[in-house]
Amino acid sequence: MSVIGCETDAALDRTRDRHGRTVHPGAAETARAHRDKAAVEAYRTHLAPHAEALLDVARLVLDELPPAEHLAGWQAVLDGLHASTVEIRRILERPADSGSEDERAQHAALWPHLTVWADHGYIASSLADQRDGGQHQKSPLTDEERQKWTEMAAAAERRRALELTESWYAADGQSVTLAYLVKDDESIVVALRGDPGAPGWQVIGHYEHEYEAGKDLPAPVPPGVLRPDLSRFNRPAPAPEISLQDLLRDVEEGRSAGDASNALLGAVQRGCAAGPMVRLQELVETSAQFASGLETVQGRQVAGRLSALGRQIESLTREVHEAAEDLGATVAVLPPHRTPVVRVRPRPAMDTSPPVLPPLAGKPARHR
Repeated sequence: MSVIGCETDAALDRTRDRHGRTVHPGAAETARAHRDKAAVEAYRTHLAPHAEALLDVARLVLDELPPAEHLAGWQAVLDGLHASTVEIRRILERPADSGSEDERAQHAALWPHLTVWADHGYIASSLADQRDGGQHQKSPLTDEERQKWTEMAAAAERRRALELTESWYAADGQSVTLAYLVKDDESIVVALRGDPGAPGWQVIGHYEHEYEAGKDLPAPVPPGVLRPDLSRFNRPAPAPEISLQDLLRDVEEGRSAGDASNALLGAVQRGCAAGPMVRLQELVETSAQFASGLETVQGRQVAGRLSALGRQIESLTREVHEAAEDLGATVAVLPPHRTPVVRVRPRPAMDTSPPVLPPLAGKPARHR
């Protein structure tokens, strides 16, 4: 489905102009129809024979997991996958004539249910992978070893000799972080449980390398999402927008103050066709929400910085808007002495010979 989605995005891009407006609606509709048909064929080939069995195994594993905040959400996802599976089977049991409009309509009706699997099927497959007990640590440390290594890692952190490398969540909802602990010019891989930026974290294992750690530690579960209602395969059509490069070119090629003023106003325009500065503010503020959503001490600190930057961009956007209006109000043009430069030089006449270069004085002749 990822391959199908990328190919469709490329095809739809060819139906739009430089600002994202669809200018070839017929070709866009054909691209979507091809996408729907390819998705149905992929489902029939790869998933249809196994979907119900996969969901059954995922439910069994889910029932055996320790209580955690995310389990209710996962149960809802499995229920949604089951409902989509039933609907897909119901529609496919009444096949339409190949190449007909009815078949196109059928494939279009299947697309939302197929994307449910494309967007959320990884949760079912991840649960199925946990059936061998991968949610448990195979060689836990004793209390005495845990305290010793935790004190050692804390001392290394104070002297900045603890380098975090990877983090994930285990099935019980606790975070696990791998780090390199530098001791006597050697690096040891240690596993931390808890937020490394907050008091109370502990070392739960030490290893020679990351591969050994991966075999012992609880397996990672799928990470969360920032927006639970978004779909990678059902994105809204992109809003028309003018790139910053186009606006810069408008200023460079402009003749009057109004040209530069309009380019600046385009950069700070709000609404559907928002300008680059407004989009930048949206990016920074959304990134702040992401950092806060990590629910770690460092994440909240970064979220605060990004939120402050978003407010600064908002203030700067207002100032640019005011300056653009003032520039337009000057009602002026560039003076004529700023003449353009001819880029293509006239070629010499056909009956003229190129000038002879003077000899280089004092340069000795070379002999073999």
